[in-house]
Amino acid sequence: MTMSHDTPVLTTVTPQVLLGNHLKALKLPTFAREYDKVAMESPQDRADYPRYLLRLCERELIDRERRAAERRIKAAKFPVIKTLDSFDFTAQPSINRPLVMELMRCAYIDNRENDMLVGNPGTGKSHLATAMAIEACGRGKKVRFWRVTELI
Repeated sequence: MTMSHDTPVLTTVTPQVLLGNHLKALKLPTFAREYDKVAMESPQDRADYPRYLLRLCERELIDRERRAAERRIKAAKFPVIKTLDSFDFTAQPSINRPLVMELMRCAYIDNRENDMLVGNPGTGKSHLATAMAIEACGRGKKVRFWRVTELI
């Protein structure tokens, strides 16, 4: 009986492949996607290595915050996404715009205060409530949207 000895195949793994695998394992998708682009920009800006890494970390952090806000908005189960940008204050002159702007800062949540929007149908209560809740999602707060009829 003859045995054949296979010669081991040696492959060279490039640093880019290893880096991509490590960044994937560390769950840094933005870092992996952007490191080459930022590396090209850094010499033009005369950025040293710490600044290069700082830029990558900032992009990763911003992207994580954006994705987390998107997850919170999805979990809130809004029937329609409405923001303050699309609200027409001129159509509802009785609405206290400075108060709405203050509520958009979401301090009432940190202070554990309740807010109630009261008015006739079609005055923009749901729109404003949704806009306030979306802003809260963007600020790291979990929210859930229910219609009054669902609560009863």
